[in-house]
Amino acid sequence: MLNKYPLWKNLMVVLIIAVAALYALPNLYGEDHAVQISASRNSTVTAATLDDVRESLQAANLTVKSVALEDEQILVRVNSDSDQLAARDILNQALGDDYIVALNLAPATPTWLRSIGAEPMKLGLDLRGGVHFLMEVDMDEALSKIGGQTRDLVRTDLRDQRIRYTDVSVQDNHIVVKLRTAEDFQAAENFLDNKYPGYVLLDDADARQITLQMTEDKLRETREYAISQNITIMRNRVNELGVAEPLIQRQGANRIVVELPGVQDTARAKDILGATATLEFRMVDTDNSVADAQRGRVPFGSELLPMRDGAPQLLKSEVILTGDHIINANAGFDENSQPQVSIALDGAGGNKMSTATRDAIGKPMATVFIEYKATDRRDAEGKLVFEKNAEVINVATIQARLGSNFRITGLQHQEAQNLALLLRAGALIAPIQIVEERTVGPSLGQENIDSGTQAIFWGFILVLLFMVIYYRKFGMVANAALAANVVLIIGVMSMIPGATLTLPGMAGIVLTVGMAVDANVLIFERIREEIRAKRSPQQAIHHGYDSALSTIADANVTTLIAAIILFAVGTGPVKGFAITLAVGIITSMFTAIVGTRAVVNAIWGGKRIKKLSV
Repeated sequence: MLNKYPLWKNLMVVLIIAVAALYALPNLYGEDHAVQISASRNSTVTAATLDDVRESLQAANLTVKSVALEDEQILVRVNSDSDQLAARDILNQALGDDYIVALNLAPATPTWLRSIGAEPMKLGLDLRGGVHFLMEVDMDEALSKIGGQTRDLVRTDLRDQRIRYTDVSVQDNHIVVKLRTAEDFQAAENFLDNKYPGYVLLDDADARQITLQMTEDKLRETREYAISQNITIMRNRVNELGVAEPLIQRQGANRIVVELPGVQDTARAKDILGATATLEFRMVDTDNSVADAQRGRVPFGSELLPMRDGAPQLLKSEVILTGDHIINANAGFDENSQPQVSIALDGAGGNKMSTATRDAIGKPMATVFIEYKATDRRDAEGKLVFEKNAEVINVATIQARLGSNFRITGLQHQEAQNLALLLRAGALIAPIQIVEERTVGPSLGQENIDSGTQAIFWGFILVLLFMVIYYRKFGMVANAALAANVVLIIGVMSMIPGATLTLPGMAGIVLTVGMAVDANVLIFERIREEIRAKRSPQQAIHHGYDSALSTIADANVTTLIAAIILFAVGTGPVKGFAITLAVGIITSMFTAIVGTRAVVNAIWGGKRIKKLSV
């Protein structure tokens, strides 16, 4: 028995370790302090903006490493954190409010490594630093929005039943219906009774008024729905941003915590998460004068709103459709190479749009973009006061009856991209505002990295010394496998798009180092047993590896199952630990069983030896 690996198997071991080492290499280059410039909704980043940035920095005599336009954003790399702060102040003053200037850390990976997709390992918020957002949901607006939807539904249903009314309004979350005649009142009472779940009917025959009062259960359900829906949409938006392992969870009655570890695009994350936007489609009021409306004579049933260029537009108050019915939105270009947003509606939305545009061919329809922004004021209960900002972003003539698929044109490219992202991620059920923003700086993260690195280092050194002293030359083989195992873990973690290293993940590396040694200890002890059983050295190696394989597999598979369960049910750092542990188990089995066997066969295999240094 000669214990030889075929050439292909040796080459496979070398190739796997070499590839892992190549993809682990970017972690040695570190990061540059950088300033990132992104466009706001009403501006774009162009080559002219890039020239302005360069001229501003040169005029201030600030030395930078590079200034580049990447993915419609400008990234300025500087030499130190003090230069980073100086560059931010200079660019804020030079660019004004049309651009978002944010601090960032940019990987210093060489171009040749980036060209093959090699990027440094993502670090969690506790190591890399990142952004922590505390967001507050406006529950009053959530209830108002639900009430408005119910009000519009009541109006439509009454018209379909040919029941005449003078007004349908929302008052204190209740729907108040005022009827024209006693006959209309009786017909409405019969029709509306138990028509809408969550509302109870209160009537006043003398005033010919019916009130649909929201029940306490409905109120509670609406508040819970507002929070859960906003959390879901926040997750969708974070997924759109490509942030690995975010933490999104509820805090208290009306707040949401969002943590974005290692975020590469801080400005865009804040812009997208902080924006509370949706669309409304309304018909343009062509029967009345915009000039009269500007002078304060706004017709009943109409509303005066500004367009993107500041010009006023008179629209019907009745909303044809809201963004709640949008199920998909994609930015692209039309046949004239102009930016557009293609929108797909759900079935109910398609029916509403079809009904509204059936008799409106040739008439203009406006697309209204609505944002809710927090003011500095709070109400009597201490809640933030939100301000509704509505802007007409597009007016188009209806050429044909619209259905579930249509498009919006007349946008700038970046605006189309942002709008499509927001609509694709979902329309928030209630306004949400960032009330606290905290950046976990690199100092705390570096302290955690130093602590974790020291734990790995000293654990590694002690294991190496033990293995060399106790198993001699075979211990040196195990130590080489341990080093290869660490390289494999870092390489694989760098290659997995969603993998993030956290402080618990570093503990997982320490744990896998011990488990890798444990596998080698089992193998070496079995080899010793075979030698004591008077087998030849070559037979002892062969039987030692074979007999230890099942024990090693059983131990590692059970730990791997535990890691999978942790990943499935855990959140945040727990998932980071689970990923690192799972990767470490797989790589340690490879290095302990296949890797050390290849080295042992290369050193002792194929030779007539009388004694093993084990």
